[in-house]
Amino acid sequence: MDGPTVLDEPRAIDTHAHQPTSEFLHDAGGQMMRDAADRFGADLETDTYENMRAEYREAGVDRAILLGWDAETNTGNPPVPNDYVADVRDEFSDFFVGFGSVDPLKDDCVEEAIRCVEDLDLSGFKFQQIAQGFDPSAPEHDDLWSTIEDLGVPVVFHGGNSTLGACSPGGRGLKIKYGNPMLIDDVAADHPDLQILIAHPAYPWEKEQLAICQQKGNVYMDLSGWMPRYIDDQVLHYAKTLLSDKVMFGTDYPMLEPKPWLEQFAELDFDEDLQRKLLWKNAESFLGL
Repeated sequence: MDGPTVLDEPRAIDTHAHQPTSEFLHDAGGQMMRDAADRFGADLETDTYENMRAEYREAGVDRAILLGWDAETNTGNPPVPNDYVADVRDEFSDFFVGFGSVDPLKDDCVEEAIRCVEDLDLSGFKFQQIAQGFDPSAPEHDDLWSTIEDLGVPVVFHGGNSTLGACSPGGRGLKIKYGNPMLIDDVAADHPDLQILIAHPAYPWEKEQLAICQQKGNVYMDLSGWMPRYIDDQVLHYAKTLLSDKVMFGTDYPMLEPKPWLEQFAELDFDEDLQRKLLWKNAESFLGL
């Protein structure tokens, strides 16, 4: 690997990883995931968690947040069950941090959120507003955010466009407006004790996301979903300066893999202290590890 590196020991933490198995890639993803794969020349071959952990450790990554998924109401596809996420987390407890998912359009979403933390001991929640088809700032979801705030665990919201349904007629009915991070700003303002991580550099709303992360002390962002050389220059500038304590490493595995991501990151002009912050220290603080 060319350039400076702080990966002599496995310390990096990936804040954004999905299941490499059929539960996510085929069942939950359905046709919208196949659209994305066809558009960007990816494959949907499944793999094992043993191989995933070995791949990460070889790349110098110590932990990964394994994200749940429930967009059943909007897409008709089955969820990645929260019990399944907890079981995988338990089997690979030295590697995975488990985040559940609840469908905000389901009547039992608040009860399921409580069960995820109190019964399954999951460490947070993942929401993909475009796939789930909801506006997080809408008043009907306030009870859910208040509940998670009271539970004292963080949430990951999707930021920006989504490749799901890419180039299909009507994009499979998915609406990218729900990925606008300005909708998350309302949630952050109304729930100041809710720790929020916005996943991805939020194309085409990068500037809005940077402004929110700068103004809201409870909002952070990760760099997942984009290879480093394609990340907007202003995002990288803020990651080096004003937001150096609030930006984190993420891949979006298995769509992006840790080794090539980290190799490209090492080519960027980040000194070792900044690399430590982005690759693990910020995530350790955010997750309380």
